[in-house]
Parts: sequence; structure tokens; C-alpha cells
Amino acid sequence: MTVSVSYPGVYIDEVPSGVRTIAGVSTSIGLMVGWAPRGSVTDAVRITSFGDYEREFGGLDARSLLGYAVRQFFANGGSDTYVMRIVDAASAVTAQCALGANITVNASSPGAWANRYAVRSTQRTSDTTRFRIDVIDTAANGAVVESFENLSLAAGDARAPANIINARSGVIRVSTTASATAPLDQTVFLGNTTPQAAPPIAAATTAGADGTVVGPGDAGFHTDVQARFGVGSMSDRLDLYNLVCVPGLTDPTTIQALQAECRRRRAFLIVDGDPNGTVTTMASNGTSGLTGNNGHFSAIYWPWVRAADPQQAGAVREFPPCGFVAGVMARTDGSRGVWKAPAGSDASLNGALGLAVTLSDPQNGQLNPLGINCLRTQPVYGHVVWGARTLHGQNDRGSEWKYVPVRRLALFLEESLFRGTQWVVFEPNDEPLWAQIRLNVGAFMNGLFRQGAFQGTSPRDAYFVKCDRETTTQNDIDNGIVNIHVGFAPLKPAEFVVIRIQQMAGEINT
Repeated sequence: MTVSVSYPGVYIDEVPSGVRTIAGVSTSIGLMVGWAPRGSVTDAVRITSFGDYEREFGGLDARSLLGYAVRQFFANGGSDTYVMRIVDAASAVTAQCALGANITVNASSPGAWANRYAVRSTQRTSDTTRFRIDVIDTAANGAVVESFENLSLAAGDARAPANIINARSGVIRVSTTASATAPLDQTVFLGNTTPQAAPPIAAATTAGADGTVVGPGDAGFHTDVQARFGVGSMSDRLDLYNLVCVPGLTDPTTIQALQAECRRRRAFLIVDGDPNGTVTTMASNGTSGLTGNNGHFSAIYWPWVRAADPQQAGAVREFPPCGFVAGVMARTDGSRGVWKAPAGSDASLNGALGLAVTLSDPQNGQLNPLGINCLRTQPVYGHVVWGARTLHGQNDRGSEWKYVPVRRLALFLEESLFRGTQWVVFEPNDEPLWAQIRLNVGAFMNGLFRQGAFQGTSPRDAYFVKCDRETTTQNDIDNGIVNIHVGFAPLKPAEFVVIRIQQMAGEINT
């Protein structure tokens, strides 16, 4: 804004520089989907450690692969993921009980997990219209895990149980009807008809039940997964996620739906190969139905990984590779950058004791040209990821999105520039704006070049940013459009290293 001068003297005016820093988005936020014994079924929950998963979703359960995949993700370098719980809605039951005639208590989510809890109401001695509700863990010697004081059933009271409890409790949800008096002192088991010794006792209305445990081999599971992705779905309410994993999923129709969703949300799908596959079957049918138009937003990994199962006294069993690989991707992004292939001698599988199939170099050579990324056991380095191709990585296809790091780098650039240029909307569409865009986008790209994200020895060789009269015509201006062209020269992985050795001839006198 121009300074208004009115008297002789010196005036100071700050002029905007036009610099608006573009920050790179995260590249390794996971989204893991599967059955769990407890946790929200209406929202994906963000967690940052396996301890969070144990608190929110009940920890490992031998009936489901989800908990193990989450654990393997964090063990291999992951630090941030959403978890989306799926249950069989027709058979899973939410535990329910009543405190007196005016309070109905439900578990916060369906499942038998809630049957270990009881709820207790206690009237205040000095004011019988006020009361306290405690949540008791009967499996922990009756420990009180949550307590809510000074509640009231009076109409319009700000301390109504639903107002206080439903927003804070991780165990229960309540609904009430207005009453002039508080419920009597009582303890009710949530989902268990065996009363605790505290007068008076009321029995549970409904016991919680896990219902049918659904998994990646069930048609109902496939339907539920597809319903949670798409415009207006549960996943659409998430701000940002990058790595999608459905442990054990091999159904082509569901995988295709997830590939399309990853394209829309600029994410990447990690696909598990056939757990019962052999080199022969994988070479002939391993990517069948997975290489459509959206295939380059995903990559397939095989074979499955052998690891100890804490739920079965450390017995070794086979697990899908997606949790391990997602963790390796997160670890590689943090140490080297998203432009580095998440494969090679550094891409070790922490927690792996072996692989379901041990591959030789010739066998790996059959699968790699088909776009199947193999997990290998290498001398010295151990169990590692030994492939970095997308599902458009077949040699015959010749796709520009052949490699995982190239695809993921492009997704990173797209999302970062999309978020970092929101300020452009409704700005005057002329050369001053275009110059600011070139300045800010160019500064972002140059920062990546200095980190080694692109080919070339100079910025001119590595990238370009174009926004001017050539990209934005008068017709575009009339329609309120500004066009920004950004090009980059990606680094492609050195997949094949050829060493030529030649004997030097002895000195020959001529």
C-alpha cells in the first residue's frame, strides 16, 4: 500500500517481495486397511506408533493380517499411518447396557473387546442431582480407566453425560433422557451379565461380539474396501496419504478400484503377490488384471516374508510383504529422498527371518522384466527388496512410469505444487502474477535439484518452469485460467550394472 505523504520528512513503506515458500509434502503417510478386534469403523484413525495401534485397535490378533502389517511398517522405518478398520456389519455387535432408566451406555465400537469393561454411577453426597460415571477395566483388577465428574440429567444442563463423555471417552458412548434425579449408585457390566459385587446390580442389555472375521479372501471384504474409497467416502475425508496397503489382498477387481483411487488422490498402492505362487505361476499370471490404465500408481512385491508371530509363541509364519515394503519406502524417503528407489542393499527387511520362496538370479530374471518386484536373500545384506518397477514396468510396454521412484517423485511434485500455489486463485492474471509463480515454483524446484532429485549438472538441465504469454493465452485469461508448465529430468535407478573387463596386451614393439 502506498504511503500517504503529508509533511516534509522521511517515510518508510514495506513492499511485498512476492516470495511465497512452497513446502514439500510428506511422501510416506500410510493408509492400512483390514479387520481389527476393536476401533472406529466410521473413521480412519491416524497413529504414529505401534503402541497407538494397540490402544486404538487392540494390537496383534492372529485372525487378521492388519496388526502385523502395521507393526512391520513401524519396525522398518514408518512413522505415520492411518488405519481403517473393517468388520462384518451383519454379525459384529456393539456391547450395550443401561444405568438406571435414563442412561443407555454403548461401547465406542463393535466387538467382544468391550465385555471386559464395566460402568459405575455414583451419586454426589451433597447433591443427589449430580453424579459421577467411572469406566472400570475388570481385567486389570478393577482399575478405573476413565472418570467423569459432576454430571447431571437436568434438561439443558451443560454437564449432560452425552456432552462430556462422548467427546472424551475411548471406551463408551452414552445417550440420555432428561431426569430430575441422578441414577442410583450401581455398577453394570458392559456386555457381561455376570455382576460385580456392588449394590445395586443391573445386567447388561447386549454383549459385544466380534462377529465373522472378514479378510482379503472374502467377497464381503472386497465390497467393503471398495465402498470406503472414492468421492465422498471415508478415505476422501483424509487430508493426505501416500502409501496404501491392504495386507494380503490379491483380488484384481478391488486392486483396480484402489489403483483408480490412488490416481485421484496422488497416492501409491503396494500390492502383495500370490501367497501360494511359484516362479512359474507368477511369471504366467502374477500381474493378471493389475496392469490397466492406472497400473503405474501401484507396484507388486513377491514372495511373502517369513517372520516370528508373537501371538503364537514366536512360531514362524508367512506375512504379506506390503507392511515391510511400506516401511522401507518411508525409511528410504527419510534418509535419501523419494527419488531414491526403495530397493537395493540398503532396503533390508527388519524382522524378516526368511522368505516363502528363495529366488535365484535366473528366476529373478524371469519376473523382473514383467514388473514383479522380488524380495531376495543376498549374502552379507540379508533379506532385501530387489526390485523397483511399477505395474507398468514391463519391458515390452516401454512406459515413462516404469520405475517406482519416478512415479512417486512426480506424485510428490504434483501434490506439493497443488498445495503451494493455492494463493494464486483470484489474483490478477497478468505478468506480475506469472513472474511470482516462476519465482516461487522455481525456488522449490531448485531446492530439490540441490538435494540431488534431478538429473543434470545445472538447473537448466534439470528442470524448467514456464508461465507466460505462451502458456496462458488471452482466451485463457478471459476464462480465468493460468497455466503453469513444470518439467523435470528424473533420476532413474541403475537396475543393471555392467562391468567390462579387458586384458591389456603386453608391450609390443613396433
